Amino acid sequence: MTGSASRLEIILIEDDHDLRLATAQSFGLAGFNVRAFAGAEAALALATPSFEGVVVSDIRMPRMDGFQLLSAVRAVDPEVPVILITGHGDVPMAVAAMKEGAYDFLTKPFSVDHLTLAVSRALERRRLVIENRQLRAVAEAGEAASPLIGNSRAITQLRAQIQRLAQASIDVLIEGETGTGKELAALMLHRQGPRRQKPFVAIDCPTLDDATAAIELFGHAADVVPHTRLARTGLIVEANGGTLLLDDIDALSPDLQTKLLRVIEEREVHPLGAPRPEAVTIRIIATSKSDLRASVDRDGFRADLYHRLATTHLRLPPLRERESDAMILYAIFVEQAKAQLGRPDHVIGDAERRHVLAYEWPGNVRELRNYAFGTLLGDMAVLPDDTDLRGRVAAFEKQLISNALKATKGNVSAAIKELKIPRKTFYEKVGRLSIDPASFRP
Repeated sequence: MTGSASRLEIILIEDDHDLRLATAQSFGLAGFNVRAFAGAEAALALATPSFEGVVVSDIRMPRMDGFQLLSAVRAVDPEVPVILITGHGDVPMAVAAMKEGAYDFLTKPFSVDHLTLAVSRALERRRLVIENRQLRAVAEAGEAASPLIGNSRAITQLRAQIQRLAQASIDVLIEGETGTGKELAALMLHRQGPRRQKPFVAIDCPTLDDATAAIELFGHAADVVPHTRLARTGLIVEANGGTLLLDDIDALSPDLQTKLLRVIEEREVHPLGAPRPEAVTIRIIATSKSDLRASVDRDGFRADLYHRLATTHLRLPPLRERESDAMILYAIFVEQAKAQLGRPDHVIGDAERRHVLAYEWPGNVRELRNYAFGTLLGDMAVLPDDTDLRGRVAAFEKQLISNALKATKGNVSAAIKELKIPRKTFYEKVGRLSIDPASFRP
């Protein structure tokens, strides 16, 4: 069977002829498709992993009883719902069967309404399991093909652009909203290109401090910096031969913009105190969460630096422009959350599905991932509908940091490592969001 009919199919096993006919007739009147059997052996062939229905069986039967049937069905697919029918004296036995994985049990005599309700619930559960499996299969196929997952036209075109640009040794400016995966796209450009065996060095521009940035970026000669006699290699030289990522370059101060312009123009670095500059062969990828061209006019971003960076543009589409990709991504994040949080039995329900498809996700993929983990944790904050973007981002940041502190029992260093943010950024956020790390310690 295919279509909606297969999702309403019932395998009925009852050795009592009259009861089998009466029960099958009740199912038919309720709108279900039923296949009735006098014994379990013949019915087992239908209970495959692709079976979209439910098994309803008596417990006491000759040759193979309900317990043996339950064990055999679970060996094929442990998520096929099995409802057992028992006599009054078999209730302890049925309770034991529930512990072994039976979905439900009914005692004889049972009402038609009770039977129909139990079967309807089991069929709904099976429908969700099948849909989750199909969604997971699509997601896993996408993961195997590319870390930028999705079937939408926008993401398909982006993957093709990255594949073409990866082979060219030209600088690339990647623009996109927060949470769209700009650093991931940069990493793909590196890994799919001829520099894949060389270093990939990412610089988080918002964390650069004007007072120390020159040392971090350019390095210094020996005996130049107080309290150290050794020379230091800067991050730009560390990327020599490979790729240098300037992440969130729109956050650079005017002074650092000027210093980086020379590096980009001349492809050389002058360490502090060194007698001469050092040539570097690097591919530069810059990311910006804002329209960098508009920033030239509005915020004073250097026009010459912009034109040097913007040899080639990549625009990462927000999640709201990616059609059905949100559901595919959500399935992946739920699987990750199930593994990390110890919730293997979670099945994506209709309420989750409706929310994922209807919400616009201003925080994009990052916000969607946070929602998946929050849903499985069971403590996702319910925000008012009129909460603005800043409020929603703050709520998700607070939840993510709190989750990391819970997982590490208040160990700040471990939480920072898990969150993959600088220590300074961590303390700025916990202060702004009123999070007390000490409250998470045993």
